[in-house]
Amino acid sequence: MKAMHYTLDQLNHSSTDAFVAALSGIFEHSPWVAEVAAGARPFASIDALHATMTHAVESADEAIQLALINAHPELAGKAAVRGELTEESTREQSGAGLDQCTREEFERLVSLNTAYREKFGFPFILAVRGYDRHGIIANFEARVSHTRAEELRASLDQIYRIARFRLDDLIEA
Repeated sequence: MKAMHYTLDQLNHSSTDAFVAALSGIFEHSPWVAEVAAGARPFASIDALHATMTHAVESADEAIQLALINAHPELAGKAAVRGELTEESTREQSGAGLDQCTREEFERLVSLNTAYREKFGFPFILAVRGYDRHGIIANFEARVSHTRAEELRASLDQIYRIARFRLDDLIEA
């Protein structure tokens, strides 16, 4: 299925419901971010829209931020194996070659996912565009040694990168 594309002008002039529906996949399973942004229209640029959405997340309390982080699937995790990823996550993970892992790479990712979740209580998040599976594994191995505070910050920053990629894919410049 081909993704819809919008102009910023269309989004600025759409109903709140249509705006939220169009942008509901920008932040994984978290349409509340688009709902907050809807009230700040019109946006002069994709940068302004992204900044508003990012600010909505930054302004949320930690429990809401953790819910957003936990809405993301593990890389090459159970949801991917079962075919339960969102269309956006499926495209992103397969684009990075995670659907082509060798058995050893897949087992390493499963092990890293388990260790990371046990240590931090949430899934490892990486904006995988521009990475291959070897780079993803190396990044994963480095970040599992961080502190929880470092990983909360890194996870949100990665979510913002993912959101920007998704906005750029959705909105015609």
